[in-house]
Amino acid sequence: MTTRSLLAKDWQLDVNTGTSSVPVWTPVKGMTSFKETIASTMEDDSDFDSDGWGSDQTTQRKWSLECEGKRKRDADNPTTFVPDSGQQFIIDAGNLVGIGSNIQIRYYRKDGAPDAWQGFASVDYSGGGGAVTALEPCNFKLNGQGKRTKLDPYPTLTTA
Repeated sequence: MTTRSLLAKDWQLDVNTGTSSVPVWTPVKGMTSFKETIASTMEDDSDFDSDGWGSDQTTQRKWSLECEGKRKRDADNPTTFVPDSGQQFIIDAGNLVGIGSNIQIRYYRKDGAPDAWQGFASVDYSGGGGAVTALEPCNFKLNGQGKRTKLDPYPTLTTA
């Protein structure tokens, strides 16, 4: 039997540019790095009955996504910058505070692996700029707001 490794490039991130009741899932294009993190809070639940062996219990989990990308010009319109609508939605939310910086997202693998999640996240946008020879970055962190939901069946890649 031949096996294949999963590729990191097969992750897809979509943002809901509509409403919760009528979602419009818009892909975030131009991504170059995608990292999912699950942070766990552990508490010692050892007792005298464990023959000297310790034990820990998970009491809380937090999720986040760290994403990096490049802002690109539309090849069909080389003289005017037309932003990617998914990136721009995140940038706009990342310039707000409080509940205004919260967005609904979903993320999944495009290769058929059953890893697919949906939830709300607060946007931590890093800003643009760079060296004279650098490409314009679009770097942000999405901090989960509560529990995320497993999507089953998982979405297929669509465009808004």
